[in-house]
Amino acid sequence: MRSRWSRWLSGVGGLALIGCLVLANYGGGVTPAQAHGYYQNPFKQIMGKLNEILAKLNNGGSGGGAGNYVMRWDTRNASVSRFTVLTDFDGAAVRDSNTGLVWEQSQLMGTPGSTWTDARLQCLNKNVGGTRGWRLPSVAELASLIDPLLPPPFVPGVFTGVQLAGYWSATSIADGGSINKFSVSFQDGSVGTTPKSTTAYVWCVRAPIQESVY
Repeated sequence: MRSRWSRWLSGVGGLALIGCLVLANYGGGVTPAQAHGYYQNPFKQIMGKLNEILAKLNNGGSGGGAGNYVMRWDTRNASVSRFTVLTDFDGAAVRDSNTGLVWEQSQLMGTPGSTWTDARLQCLNKNVGGTRGWRLPSVAELASLIDPLLPPPFVPGVFTGVQLAGYWSATSIADGGSINKFSVSFQDGSVGTTPKSTTAYVWCVRAPIQESVY
């Protein structure tokens, strides 16, 4: 709803701006005869420009097929073109154009040493590329990284340090209460469960939170 509201406001702003430009052009250096012919239907020209603006907004502001990167799950790009290293994050984060999620680019090497509670705190306190607001991903978000067409760890070389092991998700299983959490293995690509008191790896994501996926 907020996204649609923002687009509507942007469209209204664009309409007002274009209207001012048209009126300014009408009053500056145009003879009465020319103005009469030009001013016959300015609204049609304004609406045409507004439609162009709205079309670009609907396509993510790029004018192409990239689309809105906020929680976009309706594309299926190949891994070679799917991930983009973000310079705004000093190259420390990667955007997935299939989902709109932003991930850490580099994973810590070494043995896993994070319980589920510690994993959540790590993400919440993490600073990646000068930004805060990271969190532990849901199991669906974490599993979405896996490309079954690639060999283990099933992600392209744009990511570094990914372990052939299990990673925590923030999602609880329905019949396990708060004891077990879903995890994703980047060794065999499977989704399983892990007691939250044990240890696993952590891969943080930056995106809006959807309560329904937890």
